[in-house]
Amino acid sequence: MIGNRTDRFILLRLLLITTLVLVMLIFIYVIVDFSENSDDFTDRGAAMAEIWGNYYLQYIPEIIRLVTPAAVFTATLLVLGKMAQQLEVTALKAAGVSLYRLSVPFLLFALAAASTLAWMDAKVVPDANKVRIEFERTYLMSRSDRIDRSRIFRQESENTILAVNYYLPSDSIAYRTQLISFEHGRVKQVIESGRMEWREDIPGWAMFSSVVRTFDEYGYTEESIARKDTVLNIRPRDLSRTTSDVYLMRYAEVLDYLESLERIGAGDLELPRVQFYGKLAYPLSVIVITILGVAIASVRRQGGTGLILGTGLGIMFAYLALMKLAEPFGVAGTIDPLTAVMLPHAIFAVIAVGALVAAKK
Repeated sequence: MIGNRTDRFILLRLLLITTLVLVMLIFIYVIVDFSENSDDFTDRGAAMAEIWGNYYLQYIPEIIRLVTPAAVFTATLLVLGKMAQQLEVTALKAAGVSLYRLSVPFLLFALAAASTLAWMDAKVVPDANKVRIEFERTYLMSRSDRIDRSRIFRQESENTILAVNYYLPSDSIAYRTQLISFEHGRVKQVIESGRMEWREDIPGWAMFSSVVRTFDEYGYTEESIARKDTVLNIRPRDLSRTTSDVYLMRYAEVLDYLESLERIGAGDLELPRVQFYGKLAYPLSVIVITILGVAIASVRRQGGTGLILGTGLGIMFAYLALMKLAEPFGVAGTIDPLTAVMLPHAIFAVIAVGALVAAKK
């Protein structure tokens, strides 16, 4: 019967190989990325301390998040594949140890890795991404992908809409704005401003060079105001959205962010929803792919560990590719964002469990 000693041996081997794979992948990524962007760093005057401290060091948590499923899967294939090739799995089966019992330490390790990954995504990765993405916006502007910057429309309340011709997020200043209020389905008031600036001392928006038009059944009255302070339900972050917003926030902050976007009537909410659901579901891939790895590597094959590793990595890339292929359908609204995120995990979970049940016990 397999005992605690064998479990500890498997767990230690998994930890060692996973760590080595992570270090190797991080090293490869940093070297490749630096070779591609060194000219941009030099041209934009980035200091070496900033490059390594504010960019690559802060990128490591994100890299770990992305490659952990592949690292754990590789470790599973190598550890169990070697045991199968050396007939250790056959000996354990002959001693009455089922494949399900043999898979316990692998699943425990996968669960621990998935939990760590979820914790990092909730606590560590967002804070590191804030520093890294700010560096990218300064020295690698091509990587900054902004959604809203001009022709912005937000619903301030049930009867009020804010229209912004152009927004400068670095200074929290909106140019050529219109604040339109309705009453009983008709326009009640329009405030046009040349500039609207966020002021922390209010806190709220200060409108400059404003023209206030108030409508009634007889026409409208017009008033010019040099400065008008107003408190709106719209904050600077509500006017400046980027594709990286969700990755800069912790889980509670993302929920608040999505609620805020819904409240102000912002469009294109499918993208942040897909990103958020993806963050929540991504750790599941570690468990799913580990089950599949146990099913693949537990059988002794003529090609040896190399064949097992090659086959497994091919399946891993297919898994990741399906995750990426499903996301655009959720972003486009073709299918529900949550369905788009969970469908690849559900498909491969069925495949993994089916392969494990079909494997020789």
